[in-house]
Amino acid sequence: MNEIILRKEGFAGRATLNRPGALNAITLHMIRALGGALDRWATDDGIALILIDATGERAFSAGGDIADMHDALARGEFETARRFWREEYRLNAALANFSKPVVTLLNGFTMGGGVGLGCHASHRVVGESSRVAMPECGIGLVPDVGGSLLLARAPGRAGEFLGTTGTRMGPGDAIFAGFADRYVPEEDWPDLTARLEASGDPAEIVRVARPAPESPLAAAESDINRHFGGETFRDILTSLAGTEDAWSRETLARLEPHAPLALAATIELVRRARTAKRIETALANEYRFAHRVTEQGDFLEGIRAAVIDKDRSPRWAHDSLCAATAEEVSDMLSPLGPEELKLEDVT
Repeated sequence: MNEIILRKEGFAGRATLNRPGALNAITLHMIRALGGALDRWATDDGIALILIDATGERAFSAGGDIADMHDALARGEFETARRFWREEYRLNAALANFSKPVVTLLNGFTMGGGVGLGCHASHRVVGESSRVAMPECGIGLVPDVGGSLLLARAPGRAGEFLGTTGTRMGPGDAIFAGFADRYVPEEDWPDLTARLEASGDPAEIVRVARPAPESPLAAAESDINRHFGGETFRDILTSLAGTEDAWSRETLARLEPHAPLALAATIELVRRARTAKRIETALANEYRFAHRVTEQGDFLEGIRAAVIDKDRSPRWAHDSLCAATAEEVSDMLSPLGPEELKLEDVT
C-alpha cells in the first residue's frame, strides 16, 4: 500500500495520506514524497492548486509516526529523530510559503504533525468530525511543526491554553483559533473535491461553506485570557490555583499529566512566535527544543508511557508542574551553533 497517493486530477495536484490503520501517522517516506511532489507541482502550469486529504474516516493525520522513534532513541541514535524533524519542518515551511493555493480537508483527528501538514495551508476546511489539537506536551515534546506560530496567532491567550492543555478543537473551535478557515459538511466534500479539480479555483470552498458551529473555546475566552496571560508557566499555575471554580480545576487537571519542562517551554515558544511572526523563526526555535529533548529524556519517556507500554504514567524529569526553571527553559531554547536548523539543508 502506498503511504501517500500522489496524482494530478484536472487542475489539482492531489495528495492523499493513505495509512488509515495508523490514523495516517506521518512517516519520513511520506514527507519526502510530498516534498518532491510540491517541487514538481510548483512549476507545472497545468496545476492551479494543491489538494491534500486523507483515506479513512477517523483521521486526516493524528501526528508523526513516533513509535519508530522510540527504539532508535533507546539505542542512543538521536540523529534518527533529528533528521525526521529537519525534513518535516522543511515541508511545513514549504506548505506555508507555497506559490499556489493549498487546500486541506481536515477530517477526524488532525494533531501534531498532522497540524503541520494541514494547518499551514492557505485554505483549510473542517467538517463535523474534525478534532484539531497540539498535544505534544503530553509526550514530553513542545508544539512544533510551526505550531507555536499557529498558537501565537490565536485570539488573546488561546494559544497558550491550547498549547499546554492539548485541548481538542471541534470545527467551531478550530476556526475561532485560526487553525481552519471554513466549515463544509463532510457529505459535501466529494462534490467540493470535484469542483476544485474541475476549476482549480479555491473560491469553490466559499460557495459550499456553511456557518461555523459554535465554539466552546470562544465561550471560555475571558477565563483563558485571565489565567493564561502571565509571563511564565509558573504565573499561569499560580493564577489557576488561586481561583476556586470548576473551569480552573478542570484546566489544572488537564495540565497535570504533562511534562513540566515542555509546558514551561511552550509558553516561551508561543511568546517568541508572537513577536517574530515568521514560520522560519518558529521552526528554528521549536527545533532547538526537539534537538535537545532527544537526549534530555522526557520525549523517550513520553513515548513509552503513551505508545509503547501505554500505562499513561510517565516519569518526567521534574516531579511537579512548577519545577522547571526559567534557566532550564532558556537552555533548551538557546541557539544550537552549527546544529541550528537550516531549512535549505536538511540532510
